[in-house]
Amino acid sequence: MVDRMTPPFPLVGTGMTSPRTRTRMIERMRDSGIQDERVLNAIADLPRHLFVENALAHRAYDDDALPIGHGQTISQPQTVGRMTELLLNAPNAPRKILEIGTGCGYQTAVLVKLFGEVYSMERIAALLDKARAHLRAVKLVRARLVHGDGHLGLPECAPFDGIIMTAAATHIPEALLDQLVVGGRMILPIGTQEQHLWMIDKHASGIEKTQLDPVRFVPLLPGAI
Repeated sequence: MVDRMTPPFPLVGTGMTSPRTRTRMIERMRDSGIQDERVLNAIADLPRHLFVENALAHRAYDDDALPIGHGQTISQPQTVGRMTELLLNAPNAPRKILEIGTGCGYQTAVLVKLFGEVYSMERIAALLDKARAHLRAVKLVRARLVHGDGHLGLPECAPFDGIIMTAAATHIPEALLDQLVVGGRMILPIGTQEQHLWMIDKHASGIEKTQLDPVRFVPLLPGAI
């Protein structure tokens, strides 16, 4: 069931808010090859320090993945920007997006700023509670958050113009391909010891797979807890 509730939850993070700190982060992203100003502006506007624990707030604008509890991480800003840019520039001008792996809600917040309709799935209920609070704190509550197994997707809300996965799969989940529109695009990491980002474009004639950058993500695990 899609959950639109945002119950109260202790808000974490009161760290660095300097515009100069965020500007340096954006400059590093540009230097890495991310050029879409819509993506850069969306990330520049977001207070990333509100999505991490207080003890890590001073590192919020470094280009690092950071732990968020439960064995999960918030992706480094460069990776968030790269994946979002690939999704945003899909040929079909995507509007309706499914995210697999809500985590702390940071990537979700970026998506809400750029796409008309965002669904996000998380298997760990405690993380989903944190994400709700974070999204409420930055006034981006349009995301429709779901507790469930990302391997299965969200067939009751399909089809989706785009799908983005923030955990590494061993293969492309067939259920997610089925929920992607013809003309749609999926961005996901695949691999175990060695991982790469993959761009999957679904055409009427079949699936086009493009291997991209080497990456490092936590594994996509089955079930919901």
